[in-house]
Amino acid sequence: MRRLTAQLLAGLLAAVLVRCRADGGGGGPSLAERVIWAVNAGGESHVDVHGIHFKKDPLEGKVGKASDYGMRLPILRSSPEDQVLYQTERYNEDTFGYDIPIRDEGDYILVMKYAEVYFAQSQQKVFDVRLNGHVVVKDLDIFERVGHSTAHDEIVPFSIRRGKLSVQGEVSTFNGKLTAEFVKGYYDNPKVCALYVMKGTPEDVPKLQPHPGLEKHEEEEEDGEVGDDVGKKKLPPDSKPRVQSGPRTPNPYAADNSSLMFPILVAFGVFIPTLFCLCRL
Repeated sequence: MRRLTAQLLAGLLAAVLVRCRADGGGGGPSLAERVIWAVNAGGESHVDVHGIHFKKDPLEGKVGKASDYGMRLPILRSSPEDQVLYQTERYNEDTFGYDIPIRDEGDYILVMKYAEVYFAQSQQKVFDVRLNGHVVVKDLDIFERVGHSTAHDEIVPFSIRRGKLSVQGEVSTFNGKLTAEFVKGYYDNPKVCALYVMKGTPEDVPKLQPHPGLEKHEEEEEDGEVGDDVGKKKLPPDSKPRVQSGPRTPNPYAADNSSLMFPILVAFGVFIPTLFCLCRL
């Protein structure tokens, strides 16, 4: 009876914690209320499962081209209701961007949504992302990160205080407008599927659904190395690392003794003809 009561109390506590987190933690603003700007690039307006209202693309008919090529594909790691946020996109043959007005100081998060729905290998579309001139994402290759038709979110935290923008250790003057730019590179055209800005920290951003293959690859990269030094070889999970206390000792039996045999061979070569000549005398 006590065990059943404890289980019921634990379940009730977990439900309360989940509810509080969804509501922004004890009566605070919800996730959707903390979002100050959101756009479905290349698509129509959409409200996602978290209540975030993505507006229709304001660049329609002004900059770049809208594409719904991804609508024919299911997008991995995304809920069925929100796949449209990764199926439409805006791209341009040159650098383009969005201007986002921000009036209040505080900590913010820029979330950019991507999915590679056209190219089937890496090094086909690579570009940078700038925030008010600061490069916050370098050489973004969506296919290399997650593969084909798979949702990928780039999360960039920044803060605004006393008229200054701080992002990734760099500081610049802020005049009330945040400009997110997608920079033309050497490989194809820059693009974005959807993006939004919210108040908070990276921990507040909703996580994408797990991708078994992608998670396994990331775990191998993180856990497959021995020690803290960069560049060490990966070992199988069931193998033990070899411990070396110093430089490898050379094998004395592996030394090359051919140089010692050369004088002996020369002596035999001289002695045998001499002996033959003496015998004939």
